Parts: sequence; structure tokens; C-alpha cells
Amino acid sequence: MKVRILVSYKKSILDPQGQTVKNALLTMGYNFIQDVRQGKVFELELEGISQEEARKVIPEISDKALANPIIEKFSWEIIE
Repeated sequence: MKVRILVSYKKSILDPQGQTVKNALLTMGYNFIQDVRQGKVFELELEGISQEEARKVIPEISDKALANPIIEKFSWEIIE
């Protein structure tokens, strides 16, 4: 089974890289861009674990190892 985890800054946290990308896009003429938030994507291959077990352990892994819960949030999905 494959799981995709998306980690990004919380809305209350300044995202300087996202702002740099936003400014570049605006300079290129994409004036409809309102905001850009930068993040990280993790894809985990899981074996020997049920979907039910994965649903319990993936948030724990994300919270403890992949995201800084003080400034980041995460979401995840089973993709295979």
C-alpha cells in the first residue's frame, strides 16, 4: 500500500519561500495568484500492515517524524 503525506505551514506561520514564489508569479503576469504556500510531500510504501492499522499509525508517524506540530500541519491519503 502507498500513502502520501502532505506537510505545510499552518496559516498563522509566515511562509517566505511561498511569498517568493508568489512574487515571481506576479512579476510574470499571473495577477490572479492570491497566495502560495510551500510544503513537503512524502510517499511511504507500506507492507505487512492493514489499512486499519495504517489509519492509526500514519498520523503518529507524521506528527512525530515528518511535521513540526508547532508550525506545520499535515494531511494524508492512501493512494494504492
